[in-house]
Amino acid sequence: MLVLAAAAGCGNAGELEGAGPTPTAVGPARLWPELTPASSPAFEIGEVNTEPVKGVRVPADGDIRRVDPVRIVQAEIDANPGDYAADKAPYRDTDRRMADCAAGPGRGKCPVLRPYYRDLTGDGRDDLTLGFRLLPGKTTAVRVYTVDQRRLMQVMAWEDALSGVELAGRSLVIRSPSEVAGYEYRLQWTWDRDQRAMLLTHDEMLRTGPRGHSRHPSASRSTSPSVSPSASRSTSPSPSVSPSASGG
Repeated sequence: MLVLAAAAGCGNAGELEGAGPTPTAVGPARLWPELTPASSPAFEIGEVNTEPVKGVRVPADGDIRRVDPVRIVQAEIDANPGDYAADKAPYRDTDRRMADCAAGPGRGKCPVLRPYYRDLTGDGRDDLTLGFRLLPGKTTAVRVYTVDQRRLMQVMAWEDALSGVELAGRSLVIRSPSEVAGYEYRLQWTWDRDQRAMLLTHDEMLRTGPRGHSRHPSASRSTSPSVSPSASRSTSPSPSVSPSASGG
């Protein structure tokens, strides 16, 4: 009966209609099978990026919320004077603006943004997601910190022009503008308990809809002068963070 109804061209609401021919499944084609598989990477890009933060003490109870975010950023500046403190340092204005952070992050001209806290490592304790502006310019640094044996550990670092930042479960998602109209870069870091670090688990270019061509094309991805690889792309609005994350 179903075949007869379809053949008769019945198009009444609720009746089944043909969806057309089904495309033939095509399996992957392996290219250059004669090549010997590589056993080691050709370039070191810092997939696992962890280091203790020197000069910042963690309280005895290990509560990361009691660690001053401004002090954390100042410790990075102190550890990298060539990036921040020298007269011709690329981010010299960040160092100069740190004097405006007396009222705390996210206030006035302080380059340190509002901190966000969430358990990203799965140990039942809050971790810290922190951002600060790299001045001059419109690049923003994003860092994730956790506490390990009463030491403050940086477990993720990235710098880029940002169009959005989100915390989703135990992952951090960064969106950045692309020089290709109607597309954006979307990168996701997720905690890996074996490496004890946030690993870059997704790196993709996604369509976002029609929009004008970027006036400042992004540079190729390369290693930044600080502790992490960075795309070092150009202009974007200030980052937004998902409201589901708990703020400081």
